[in-house]
Amino acid sequence: MASPIYLGVIGVGGVGSAFLNQLARLPNAPQLILLARSTQTLLSPTPAYSPSIPATSDWQAAVSTPSLTKSGALSADEIASYLSAAPGRSILVDNTSDPALAASYPAFLRRGISIVTPNKKGFSSDLALWKDIFASAATGNALVYHESTVGAGLPVISTLRDLVATGDEVTRIEGVFSGTLSFLFNTFAPSGASSSAKWSDVVSQAKELGYTEPDPRDDLNGMDVARKLTILARIAGLDVQAPDSFPIESLIPDELASLPSTADGIAQFMTRLPEFDGQMAAIKEGAEKAGKVVRYVGSVDVGKKEVRVGLQQFDRDSAIAGLKGSDNIINFYTKRYGGNPLIVQGAGAGGDVTAMGVSADLIKVVQRLS
Repeated sequence: MASPIYLGVIGVGGVGSAFLNQLARLPNAPQLILLARSTQTLLSPTPAYSPSIPATSDWQAAVSTPSLTKSGALSADEIASYLSAAPGRSILVDNTSDPALAASYPAFLRRGISIVTPNKKGFSSDLALWKDIFASAATGNALVYHESTVGAGLPVISTLRDLVATGDEVTRIEGVFSGTLSFLFNTFAPSGASSSAKWSDVVSQAKELGYTEPDPRDDLNGMDVARKLTILARIAGLDVQAPDSFPIESLIPDELASLPSTADGIAQFMTRLPEFDGQMAAIKEGAEKAGKVVRYVGSVDVGKKEVRVGLQQFDRDSAIAGLKGSDNIINFYTKRYGGNPLIVQGAGAGGDVTAMGVSADLIKVVQRLS
């Protein structure tokens, strides 16, 4: 008889809520014994770890479940102690973007607690943490799955790991890794025809549609793309020290970079951004004169050990130029695939598709632990 598997979930925001809705529909789902948000924690009573917490995104419904233990925020060590004491294997699903929690992954893994997460921070910060995470997983006989850290629900990481594990030689990785920046450039500089759209108007439109972070500079600075490239480069075998250890082209005008990350600072940024429309127009027009379009891409040249994030020009009939909406596209160039890359393309952002990647990872971990 298979040992029971227990589940702790941290984060009930956009991705976390979508994940809980999907978890409720999974057959043979693990027993949910811990559900936490920033200020509150729900626990199944020990030592029986029963009743289970209902897999619902309605926090109030979960709180009202009889017999559950209610607590304030618990430390990572307290959560690890609780999960490791369960009478079976435990899995932690971290649906936050908390760097402190990500830095604690090794402590969970050494205690045999497997990790499933879309949180990029643990895998794209300093190289020492990356190595510690996987060394600790081996020590604790635990598993680490983080497909959704790159491309949301797209099979990007699993594809790359399969290529590497089967002995293929990955020579280059290139693509559009940000749904926000994909939308911006597909609207600002569409591949089919020239556009008179102003850059500041396109940024405003993206913000109104909810494609950008509350502060659009968090998208325009390129750091999110850099973190994704760091993860892929490391899987491909490069010891990238940190996401700021290679060139990142920011789309934030220097004059606006120092504005505070407050409501007033964001408002000032949006108000002043039209002053710099001419700079982006010149970049777009330069590409058009060459018969190309401009896109914001990330690239890893494995042979040269070079990682780069920024603007590049592409032929109008290329796959990258032809993206629509907010889709991502990742091209894997390898020895086996020759001149035609293996392409992964589709929606690379959004709560439901990101949660799908998390749910799929959870299923894989449960299958391996059973």
